[in-house]
Parts: sequence; C-alpha cells; structure tokens
Amino acid sequence: MRWGIYMNPVTAFTIIMLIWTIGDFVAKKTKSLISSLLVAAIIFIVGFKTNLFPEDLLTSSSLLALGQTVIGMLIVHIGTMISIDELKKQWRTVLIGVSAILGIIVFLFTIGSFFLDQNFIISAIGAISGTTVAVIIIQEAALASGLVLVAVFAVLISAFQGLIGYPLTSVILRKEAQRVRGEYRAGTLKVKAPVEKEMSKEPRTILPQAFQTTAGTLFVVGAVVMLAGFIADMTNGILNQFVVALLLGILLRAFGILKPNILTGIDAYGLMMIGILLIIFGPLATSSVDDLIALIGPLCIAFAIGVTGSIAFSAVLGKLLGYSMAMSMAIGLTTLYGFPGTMILSQEAAKSAGENKDEIAAIEGEILPKMIVAGFSTVTILSVVVTSILAGFIH
Repeated sequence: MRWGIYMNPVTAFTIIMLIWTIGDFVAKKTKSLISSLLVAAIIFIVGFKTNLFPEDLLTSSSLLALGQTVIGMLIVHIGTMISIDELKKQWRTVLIGVSAILGIIVFLFTIGSFFLDQNFIISAIGAISGTTVAVIIIQEAALASGLVLVAVFAVLISAFQGLIGYPLTSVILRKEAQRVRGEYRAGTLKVKAPVEKEMSKEPRTILPQAFQTTAGTLFVVGAVVMLAGFIADMTNGILNQFVVALLLGILLRAFGILKPNILTGIDAYGLMMIGILLIIFGPLATSSVDDLIALIGPLCIAFAIGVTGSIAFSAVLGKLLGYSMAMSMAIGLTTLYGFPGTMILSQEAAKSAGENKDEIAAIEGEILPKMIVAGFSTVTILSVVVTSILAGFIH
C-alpha cells in the first residue's frame, strides 16, 4: 500500500491510536508482564521496516509535536507525585534506591566498558535506571551528536524493562511476603495501618478554582516549565531544565501551591501521555533492520550487567540498614518499571502469601510503602538528575 497517497494527520493519528489500543489490550491481558510500550515498539519496528508505515507517520499525526511541547509539563507533574514527608519516613528505602542506581552506574562503567562503547553505556544507565523522561534526555543528546543507534538502544531497553523486571520482582516479593507472614503469625510484626494511597486523597491547593480547570491547570504547569527554562538559562545550562522542572514540582506541591498529581484527571492528560511516549519511537523509523539486529548483543549485556549491579548494591546496603535481602533486592529492581507496577506486584505478593484478610493487610502494609517510595519517588528523582549529567558526555 502506498501510504503517501492516503497519509494525512487524521489517518496517522488513527493508526497510532490503534497501535496503542493493541498495546494496552495485551498489557491488560498479561497483567503488565508484556508492557504496552514493548508491544508498540514491536509494531512500529515491523511497520517501519516492512514499509507498511511511512517514515513520517509520527510527525504526520501531530502527536510528536504535542509530546515535545508538553514533556516539561509531565516532569512538573512527576514532581507533584512526590511527598517529602513520605521520603522522610522511608529514608532507608530512599538510600537503598540510590544505591541501586549507583550499582547500575558502577557495574556498567567498569564491567560494561569491556563490552560496550561509552555512549552505549550512558544510554543503558539512563534507560535502565529511569523512566521515559530519562530515555528522552538520552535521545536528545544522542541525536544532537548524530548517534541514532545510541538513541534506539535506549528505546529498546525501555521497551524490554518490564519483561525482565516484573517476573524477577514477583518471585522475590513473594518470598518476602512469606517471610513477613511468618513474622505476623509469630506475633513479632508490628502491624501498620492500611496504606493511604496519595492519589486517592482529595487534592489540595491554594490556587483559585479558576486555575483548577483543564485550561487553568495547563496554564499553571506551563508557567512552571517556563520558569524552569529561565532558571536553566540563568545558569548557562549547568542546571538542566528538566531537573529544575522536577524540583519545582516537588517544592510547589510541598508548599501547597500545586496539588498532588496535578495533571491526573484533567481532560488532556491521556493524549499528552501518548504524545510524550511517541517521542521515544522516533529513531526507529530511520534505523535499519541490520542495525536493530546488531543491538541484540549489547542489549543483553547491558541488562545482565546493569541489573546485577542494581541488585548487588541494593542487597548489600539493605542488609546493613536492617532490611531483608529479598526486600532490598525488590527495591533495587523498581528501576525497571516504577509505579504502578510497584503497587500491583506488592498487592499480588500479599495475596499469594496471606490466607485471610488480616494477613494480606499486614503483609501489604509492610511491603507496599517501601515499594511505592522506591519506584514512585526515589528512582524518578535520581534517574532524571543522573541522566541529565551523564547525557552531557555523549559525543
């Protein structure tokens, strides 16, 4: 089919929405073992390489431009997800999360340097330790230097993260759940109150109601991104705009100016997220099949070394801080998926070990807060900061 004849913004938009629908369907059916990101990546690769999709599919849809426009807004939103009070309560978890990322960095820069070029090492560190934002930061630096394969490498790692992280964490958390159940039955576990999920609370903000509509919210968040850009410019780029936007999101939530999870619930959020996620697929359109095949080896090496480093560092520090080996390793593995996987896996582990509602609640109360903080806060903050620094060394 000659898409050039039929391709227009509406057609491109519709095709992309179909791809995302398929990805979401598969993710739901497999309980996120196979992520929607992986499904979308496979469809895009096959579509581009068989010429079923034209190279300009993403740009024709106008979604790519949307994603590039609102990426800063997403980062402010991520900042408003983070509770400083919860970080203080879970300071040991925070330190273990930090050690996990340090493990990824140390192992890949030492052991990984025997197998991978420095640019691929940096790409792997950013993708394994972080979220879509970290991948976008890597991509911008790589593409600016003409390193398309380095950008593609980050995409592939991001696509396969969940496939590796979910099964490993599931096995480890189920073992931890059984240990916690043993403590509960022995009467040595201090039962915690049910976890209050931050997103279920009534959002609080000192902003007038006029700024809490969809348009008002986007205006406020956009203004924060503009402020972040101004601050970054004032430092001549020493402070990355994304890092400043993240910190502003955290601080403005802490002072009650921005409500928690500020973009959640507004009419445009879902479309904004799809636009942002599409950014990472851009380099797939121009890479050859041979290039993609050549990346299989480095991909396996990066995962093997990076994940091992994460587990090793988190296990050692966790043991020193009084956490069990299994809990520490699970915290380290949150770099591979983050929220909501951290919540889903914790709940599944509690249900697998607990034989009644009280046991399930006790197990979940012990595991879930640690996993939420590890994947929802620590990794989010540090990965963006670390990736922003390391991306400057891509050349």
